[in-house]
Amino acid sequence: MRYTGLIERYKDRLPVNSNTNIISLGEGNTPLIKLNNIPKDIGKDVDMYIKYEGLNPTGSFKDRGMTMAVTKAVEEGSKAIICASTGNTSAAAAAYAARAGIKAFVIIPEGKIALGKLAQAMIHGAVILQIKGNFDDGMRMVKEVADHAPVSIVNSINLFRLQGQKTAAFEIVEELGDAPDYHCLPVGNAGNISAHWIGYSEYFKEGKSSKTPKMVGYQAAGAAPFVTGHMVDNPETVATAIRIGHPQSHHLALQIEKMSGGWFDSFSDEDILKAQKFLTEREGIFCEPASATSVAGALQDIQSGKIPEGSSVVCTLTGHGLKDPDTAIGQCDVKPILVNPDLNEVKQAILDNM
Repeated sequence: MRYTGLIERYKDRLPVNSNTNIISLGEGNTPLIKLNNIPKDIGKDVDMYIKYEGLNPTGSFKDRGMTMAVTKAVEEGSKAIICASTGNTSAAAAAYAARAGIKAFVIIPEGKIALGKLAQAMIHGAVILQIKGNFDDGMRMVKEVADHAPVSIVNSINLFRLQGQKTAAFEIVEELGDAPDYHCLPVGNAGNISAHWIGYSEYFKEGKSSKTPKMVGYQAAGAAPFVTGHMVDNPETVATAIRIGHPQSHHLALQIEKMSGGWFDSFSDEDILKAQKFLTEREGIFCEPASATSVAGALQDIQSGKIPEGSSVVCTLTGHGLKDPDTAIGQCDVKPILVNPDLNEVKQAILDNM
């Protein structure tokens, strides 16, 4: 049968009914890719998988939650949605609002959003409000405005978002035949790690898996409230998707850390970009910087033995690399080689670079 999106696939596990008008772009059903080269490179016997959420319709995991949030907003009669965003949420909100035929208002931080994401919000017709502040300032404004304007909030404080995002855990269990031992995710607002735990817990309670994974969250060093133990008022990192100092799902994520036996850690921008390039060059998988934080963390903990050999490990890549092409190009040593359209010149260039 033709795949028509995650709500249709898991409608018996989601808050919808037969009369719900589903707003979908065919999200979900993303690849779970087993890494072949990197485990050999680091000399460790682990089964390491990438859940490539960058292959959702707008290029990030946000689509999983947005299909549910917009579907329920429309069901409740909303004519407009609003969100604060570092980029991916605005792209998804704009796309699903366009699909639904309603208006999207997105609040983004000035000068702190990757152009690929801004382009998506613009081309989908969202009303973009760029504030002189960061994501946390934007989130505060969204909460205040929603009390005074006829708009539905579609950030992860909207619990329907988490319901959509939990389906990634369902897909992983179905494909592996069980839950992994460890699930590693980048953490910004902390909604995604919370949603995955909800999904894993549901399948475990129903006997569809024999265990729940240890949930491990990795942050950028300049935006790491879970690691420092206090909120960060002025977060800074090249990984703009997790440049959040006051995560909205903070308390829930801390509970999940304890319940799952997991932990949080943080990494420098240099380590994050190194992991992004390593994954791309060795496995052919291109993700945005924030996504690579999960890989940087998993590799460190596998090499140190904190994640022991013989383990199964899933790393979520939250967004596609094309979200932020400038950052990717900026760390590449290889530059285009200018040649004439001449056989000998082209052949020589090939031989010189073999």
